[in-house]
Amino acid sequence: MPSARARTAGLDYAWLVLWIVASSVWCVSAATQLSATFDEPLYLTRGLDGWRTGSHAGLLRLGTMPLPADLQTAPLYLYETARQVRFDPAADLDRILPSARAVTLAFWWILLVYGWLAGRALAGAWGARLAVVWLACEPSLLAHASLATTDLPLAACLLALAYHFRTAREAAWPRRIGWPTCWFAAAVLSKASGLVIGPLCMAVLEAERRWATRRAPATSSAGAVGSAADAARDMATIVAGGLLLVFLFCGSDWRPEPSFVAWANNLPAESTARVPMSWLAEHLRVFSNAGEAIVRQIRHNLRGHGSFLLGVTDRRALWYYFPVLLTIKLSEPLLLAVPLVAVVHRRALRNWSLLLAAALVLYSLSFRVQLGIRMVLPIVVFAAVGVAAALAESADAARPEWVRRAVAVLIGAAVLWNAGNAVAAWPHGLAYVNRFWGGASDGYLLVSDSNYDWGQGLWELVRWQREHDAAPLAVWYFGTDPLVNRPPLRQLPLHALAIAVPDNVSAAARGSMLAVSTTLLYGTRLDGEAYRQSIAALRSRRPVARTTTFLIYDFTAG
Repeated sequence: MPSARARTAGLDYAWLVLWIVASSVWCVSAATQLSATFDEPLYLTRGLDGWRTGSHAGLLRLGTMPLPADLQTAPLYLYETARQVRFDPAADLDRILPSARAVTLAFWWILLVYGWLAGRALAGAWGARLAVVWLACEPSLLAHASLATTDLPLAACLLALAYHFRTAREAAWPRRIGWPTCWFAAAVLSKASGLVIGPLCMAVLEAERRWATRRAPATSSAGAVGSAADAARDMATIVAGGLLLVFLFCGSDWRPEPSFVAWANNLPAESTARVPMSWLAEHLRVFSNAGEAIVRQIRHNLRGHGSFLLGVTDRRALWYYFPVLLTIKLSEPLLLAVPLVAVVHRRALRNWSLLLAAALVLYSLSFRVQLGIRMVLPIVVFAAVGVAAALAESADAARPEWVRRAVAVLIGAAVLWNAGNAVAAWPHGLAYVNRFWGGASDGYLLVSDSNYDWGQGLWELVRWQREHDAAPLAVWYFGTDPLVNRPPLRQLPLHALAIAVPDNVSAAARGSMLAVSTTLLYGTRLDGEAYRQSIAALRSRRPVARTTTFLIYDFTAG
């Protein structure tokens, strides 16, 4: 008969598989209900082009790292090759999108497995069990695991990097350097921000390790601290090796950069730099490469992108955006767990995963690209794992016995609450807003873009039109899905029309039902008088119906 330890291990593996399967079903089924988000059509187009041409230039010139798009479009390209067909990403988007989205599950499984391992490293078996639940039920994580985008892959790779770096500091080279190097490269290849967040995580983890080891009793088996120079050398090796892998993976077309050539040729004729710079621009044939994507992302963050939060807009950024946004988009059990642990066993909050989450929250104050919680999904991941470990440690340390039992009951209730949140959020995890802020129904008044309406609502809008036997819909849309130009929909870009007064909106939409994207109506602002007059006119009217991401107005009698 199997030993008690073997039976426990078997149940633990079954628990992990249960949540992997249940959350994957959530993701796959939700993906069939949502049309393309703003970014997905372009990622699929450029990803397929990359396979067909052997060049990553199409993605790198956007500032997009290629690993997720490569993997998400790989099955499509293999199908094209085997069947001698060619997908049109615009005409065939509805067919190919579910396949591309399903590939993101590979990153989701990596996230859950490493959450399990990190929870175990921090707080034993119960830390692992709770960590996988907290991750598998968090609506924002589920939402992005259902899409063919880059944000969830980055979070998964950073968690794997953090786990290997923190748990193998005294191990031999393959574990201490090799695995972290691979996961750092994967993080950067998922998203250029990994180039900064990865080293930041390693620095915080090393500082935490040194502090924890020096506080440990002399009789403990915490291991040697090692010198700061050794730690710095290890981190430099990981970063350098990871970047080498990144540049090798991205490759180059070995061509000059047109914008560099144009800049050099436009230098003043009397400038002594014009001739050498023109020669260099024409002969420096190393483009496109990973550096181009990284530089573009750095410029993007310096410029800012425009921001919307709690009804306030800014053309560049709001300094408090991410800390406040996290209180809106994180689930209630995750937010409440921290004060609970602080009351029961405050020392349990001192774990490296929560420390990473706190450090990244502080770092987020410098972010100027504020497009949603997807930009800080690593914070959500580290917070979930850290909270799970803290709860497990608190339950074990709580005294007297009645307090221990009460904490266990509260943890069980939180698990059920988490699961209920996940079920209730399906399939609209992107639009999740916790109950502390009023829930998802009117969440578009608080947040926009990928926090609520990222363009994913066209399929739902078509279903509404058919169920209500409504007239064909004119659509003012935030997104890039070509479905908006196919019956029963027709695109009506009010912001691009000659609208000088609010009454012009009635004239433009006369005889139609008009569906308006919540992001365009209440979220991130566009420039131009037509846009301002359009939102003024529509906000003064009462919608006759709505879907999750569209408000519907009746202009049929106008």
